[in-house]
Amino acid sequence: MDPLEPYRPPFWLFNGHLQTLWPVWKTLRLAPIAWPRERWDTPDGDFIDVDCISVGESDAPLVVLFHGLEGNSQSHYARIMAKVLQQTGWSGFVPHFRGCSGELNRLPRAYHSGDSTEIDWILRRFRTRYPDRTICAAGVSLGGNALMKWLGEQGASASTVINAAAAVSPPMNVAACGAWLDQGANRRVYTQHFLRTMKAQSEARLQQFPGLFNAVRMRAATTLREFDDTVTAPLHGFAGVDDYWRRASALPLLSGVRLPTLLLMPRNDPFLTEACYPAPIQCSSAITLEMPTSGGHVGFTGGRGAQRDLWLPTRIIGFFAQSLGLSLPARASH
Repeated sequence: MDPLEPYRPPFWLFNGHLQTLWPVWKTLRLAPIAWPRERWDTPDGDFIDVDCISVGESDAPLVVLFHGLEGNSQSHYARIMAKVLQQTGWSGFVPHFRGCSGELNRLPRAYHSGDSTEIDWILRRFRTRYPDRTICAAGVSLGGNALMKWLGEQGASASTVINAAAAVSPPMNVAACGAWLDQGANRRVYTQHFLRTMKAQSEARLQQFPGLFNAVRMRAATTLREFDDTVTAPLHGFAGVDDYWRRASALPLLSGVRLPTLLLMPRNDPFLTEACYPAPIQCSSAITLEMPTSGGHVGFTGGRGAQRDLWLPTRIIGFFAQSLGLSLPARASH
């Protein structure tokens, strides 16, 4: 597969919703993959679990993949990234945000869309462990926004930690994205799905820390706005949902990005409104902004032949290789 070939959806995946949901539905039928796992202590006395999804040569580049809201190393985008990394001979890791690896974390806090401090210590831990390796970071959806926020905050100093980055479907205007997901069909399909798992996690957190937040309001929440105002914002030091959504957004920080970065945002992403897409003038010269007409939300499924689901990781790894002057084996590009 050519890393520069444009994405072309199959005719029967004719809108952003289908392109978003089809790879998720397919993955639900698959057995979990038992990735090798490490438990890392966090700087504040908590832990995260880090799964290795590909083992490359000792001097091969490695990719750190940050998952989306309620995602993990079993998510469809992690599985297909693993496949392409294995074909390429690169290493790959998925660090789980707190509480997303199947076990509740120790502290009251969880994770959120603007968690660039979490991104920071994780990437620096990888750099300390692999001081001579090429390290690239990719983030999807929530993980993509947090990564872009970190890149904007770090500026030129990001290059001391990683070599290149990519973000797919990041909700970089968190307020606009949250409001959009709380409306109409989006609310019935996507928001209710997220709320089911987030409420279950919150119930477990209340058992661990009684009175941590307003349980009645949490259980009554029917929108992301209500949930974030009740749970996410107070747990992470924000004054409320508006303060959280404003401070978590990466969009105002794009001009500060100095590292080669692919920003991939399909125009038919059902999670995003026009206010979520950056104008080219908002992006620094280090950002390659691609806004294809199709793809859905971290979808990009379909195509021809055995590689039909691998367009997204192929594009990401191809960008990393091209930006850094690295060659890819023939098997990874056909």
